Amino acid sequence: MVDSAYLAKALADIRDGVARIREVLPATVEELRADRTRREVVVLNLFVALQECLSVATHWLADDARRMPVGYRGAFERLGELGVLSPELAQRLASAMGLRNLIAHRYGTLDVERLYEVASRHLNDLELFCSAVAQRAADVRRPT
Repeated sequence: MVDSAYLAKALADIRDGVARIREVLPATVEELRADRTRREVVVLNLFVALQECLSVATHWLADDARRMPVGYRGAFERLGELGVLSPELAQRLASAMGLRNLIAHRYGTLDVERLYEVASRHLNDLELFCSAVAQRAADVRRPT
């Protein structure tokens, strides 16, 4: 059973991170590369949003051990298989876990161009995730 209070807070945190990124994201990758403060705000909020997406995904799947995936990517892929997310969105979010891992574990230098691409072109995926999960949770709670 998905905890509705937890879910509401986590989805609000994701949306807040997306909004914060949009507030500070400069018009060009060059500007982001040159402005350490903006870059760090983007990195932090993107990490928090991606981590919250992952937390929601694993929370959703936790009730049934048979549905628990192996690895972070698998959590989104499983939500796609269950119809919580579209297969396309599930795949894009699964791919985003690579960036989450780069940020979290500092594997080498963070590619500012990749960071900018995600922040400028793929934030809608995080909003789509929030909408899909909220809708599916409402459907599950709705009496038949």
